[in-house]
Amino acid sequence: MDLFKGKQGGFNIISNKNQVHGGYGAGMIDLSNVSSVIVNEEEAVIDIGALHAKSAVEKGIKFSMNKEDVPNGKRYWLVWVATDMGEKGAYYAGVTACEMLVDREARRGWKILADHVNKMDYAMKRRFILDGMNEKEKQNLRELLETHKPELWENSPEELKEKLA
Repeated sequence: MDLFKGKQGGFNIISNKNQVHGGYGAGMIDLSNVSSVIVNEEEAVIDIGALHAKSAVEKGIKFSMNKEDVPNGKRYWLVWVATDMGEKGAYYAGVTACEMLVDREARRGWKILADHVNKMDYAMKRRFILDGMNEKEKQNLRELLETHKPELWENSPEELKEKLA
């Protein structure tokens, strides 16, 4: 018996904010305005696969919660970017960064999944948390945000621009 036959839908994250009166999809959080960016010292790249922990950097890697398990890991940042509409138009409303280490040769990595989930939530709640990123990483993220959709950058809060200055 196929329980989902006839139901159309994607990945749902359930919230206690129910703005629908029951039925399929009640209480869903809309992730359509959240994107994920992978940043390191070389570049910043939009990688939507990170929404499901399947970014190009994460694929094929066995993750541990112990940093010591990845002594030769390369540092990457998963950056959650939430957009919203304001009086002037669309803007970057929340941007948060989560650190991870990846050793491609050993196929091992380090990340704290709870931190990644919490930071996604913070981005959706319109916060800017970029603690720990070095200047080059921030510069790469800024360049991507500025050039990807310049109007979003122009309409964004000064707090974000200052944190990436």
